[in-house]
This record gives sequence, structure tokens and C-alpha cells, in this order.
Amino acid sequence: MDGIKIYAFADEASPNIDEQIAALKRNGLQGLEIRNVDGVNVSDITLEKAKEVKKKLSSNGLVTWSIGSPIGKINIENDDFSAHTEKLKHTLEIANILEAKNIRMFSFYMPEGKKISDFKNEVIERLGIMCDIASESGVALCHENEKGIYGDIPERCLDLFKVLPYLKGIFDPANFVQSGVNTIKAWDMLKNHIYYMHIKDAKIDGTVVPAGMGDGNVEKVIKNFIEKGGNSFTIEPHLTVFEGFSHLEHKGETSVITEYGYQDSNTAFDTACNAFKNLL
Repeated sequence: MDGIKIYAFADEASPNIDEQIAALKRNGLQGLEIRNVDGVNVSDITLEKAKEVKKKLSSNGLVTWSIGSPIGKINIENDDFSAHTEKLKHTLEIANILEAKNIRMFSFYMPEGKKISDFKNEVIERLGIMCDIASESGVALCHENEKGIYGDIPERCLDLFKVLPYLKGIFDPANFVQSGVNTIKAWDMLKNHIYYMHIKDAKIDGTVVPAGMGDGNVEKVIKNFIEKGGNSFTIEPHLTVFEGFSHLEHKGETSVITEYGYQDSNTAFDTACNAFKNLL
């Protein structure tokens, strides 16, 4: 489809950056949302390593669409926010080297047993600080809905977008399903704030499945997004356990990803890419 830009979390094919590049090229993708590089989270790599990665991507005609960072995945009550802002600054430096225009981020884990609404103002204040830091570099901060954080449901995502104009939205259907949210309702509420989509689907029981095979109404949301002028998608397979997967889950929560029993991570990655293309 003309004008559609397709990227992927290629670390789900392999932790090795050269093998990630091979997986992207094999599937005809434009580039990646970079998350792990040779087994190291992208927010923790050195600037020299970032330059090395940029050279490899450019020589293969690939771009870094977004930094798939863990920024915002700290407990709002117990973790060191000051240290986290330093991590953001380093991630922004990496983004500039990779010529990535976006950083994926989150809106903080909520303390157990406490009312989430009590933390609304603090979440907004902290995200505002982060937006101010990011705006100096010209890199967009893009909030992903995720279970366990403040912005897990559309109502709370909207709380953020209404008052933080610098913040852009990522729509992840599977994460909404796993948070007990109807994705059509979520789309209707958030459609004016969505910058790009993560292509990931899940069943009501939390099982992650190829796009279009779950309860995320993925095909319908894609259609609505494109009709509204959206054109950028990141494939996020989650169809098999890959290196670094455990670090993405919160407090022992584990998405069920074993239903289809793929023989290896490359097969799972290719399946996810083909499933998405079949929905276009």
C-alpha cells in the first residue's frame, strides 16, 4: 500500500544487530524501532556503539524510526526520578546519533494497593519535565499504553494528551486487550492523539497471537488509522520468548506467547510481519 511505512522490533528476531538487519531486509521493512542491541538495552548503549549501529543501518538502507526505550518504566513512588531524567538525556543523545525522531516511553508504574487517580498530577508533572527536556532536542516523546502504568486505559491516556501537547500517542491493541479495554472504544477516545501504531494482537485471556487472530480488532483499527491519515506502524511480534523479554514484563506478569509453538525466533518474527501485511 502506497505511503505505508513499516518498521519492527527486530530484537525479537535476534539480539544481534547484524541478524536484526537481515530480518528487516528479508521482510522488506523500512527500518526498526530499536530496543536491544547485541543484548544491551538501547538506552544503555554507549554513544560509540550508537555510531556503529547507525553506520550499519545506513549501509543497508535502513532507518531508525523510534527508540523503543524503557523510559517511564519506573515506580512513581519508590524509584529515583532524577536518575531517570539523566537516562532520558542519554537516550536523546542516542536518538540524535541514530537520527531517530521518536522515543517510545511510558507513564510510570503505579504503587500496589493505592488509588491510581491519586497520582494523576504527579504523573503529569513528571511527564511535563520529560517533555521539556526532549523538546530541546526536537525528538518526540511517544507514550505507549501498557498494563500496570498510569496510562493503561484510554481515559487515563487522555488525561495526559489533553494537557501535554508535546506528548504523542502510540496505540498498542494487545496492551489494551490485556488491560480489559475494548480497542474500538479506545480508538474512538484517542484517535486525535495517535501518532503511530504497534502491531500486536491478543486474546481476552492475554494470549498474544498474530495480528488479526485475537480480540484487538487490529484490522479495523488499522483501517481507521489509515483513513485518518496515519501511515506508520511498528510490528511487535511477542510470539515467542526472546532475549530481554522478561525485562518487559512487570512484577512477574507474563504474557502467554506459546500457543503457536514457533520453531525459532526468526520464524515467529516472519510470521508476525506476514500477518500484518495480510491485513493491509
